[in-house]
Amino acid sequence: MFRFRGKGEHYLGMALVFILYFYMGTAGAAAEGKGILMVGHFSEGMDGKGVPVGWSLKNPGSRSKIAIEGENGNFFLRMLSVNDYFGLGKKISFDICKYPYLSWRWKASKLPEGGDIRKRETDEQAGQIYVVFPKFPKTLNTRSVGYIWDSQAPVGFSGTSTAYSKMKYIVLQSGPAKLNQWISEVRDVYEDYKKLFREEPPTLGGVVLYINTQHTKCSAEISYADIFFSSSPPETPGSYGDRMASYMAPGEWSQKRSYKK
Repeated sequence: MFRFRGKGEHYLGMALVFILYFYMGTAGAAAEGKGILMVGHFSEGMDGKGVPVGWSLKNPGSRSKIAIEGENGNFFLRMLSVNDYFGLGKKISFDICKYPYLSWRWKASKLPEGGDIRKRETDEQAGQIYVVFPKFPKTLNTRSVGYIWDSQAPVGFSGTSTAYSKMKYIVLQSGPAKLNQWISEVRDVYEDYKKLFREEPPTLGGVVLYINTQHTKCSAEISYADIFFSSSPPETPGSYGDRMASYMAPGEWSQKRSYKK
């Protein structure tokens, strides 16, 4: 989970740092159409600074990497952490009641050795996707819901960050059994928020992808594709790419590019 080392070597909660780094200022808009809000399908590639278009980046170290690559005509974001911690954030703002379902797919290629979200000293994961809900005062009160691919904590385990009480999480995948496989996920974020925080959610403020391996001093790798919110649960045909193609303009998935940092 996200840590930020600041003055006095104190660790601050992930959501607080995202507010300071990503979420001060005006929120952006997600691409909308057919009952969905697209967050990231990554076909736009990188901007001039080597960051995925529409996203903000906490720069990785020299040995860590981010890349946008193509696979069977679809695009995905790959994140590699080598004894490091970094994240990508996208500012979006809407009522989660209107688009409660978050869908994405991810593929873990390597997990942090010894990582375990239940202990502060080993709290790091390859797969971390957070939905952030700014709430005044932002630096003290913002909530976030995290969906985790952990190395050891069991699937279904949920809890509170060891560093920040207003960050809750749910472990969706655990261990190496599904390494190098694309896994599709769908979550009702509205219901997850209410169960975890026992209150109605404020306006959503953004989505963050994060990876860290600085505690176990090892490496981890994760890829993400097709991140979007929808007003109803998406259908699940055999091909995830076919599902997303129905939302996109004709020919949008036909290009193939690779961008690396």
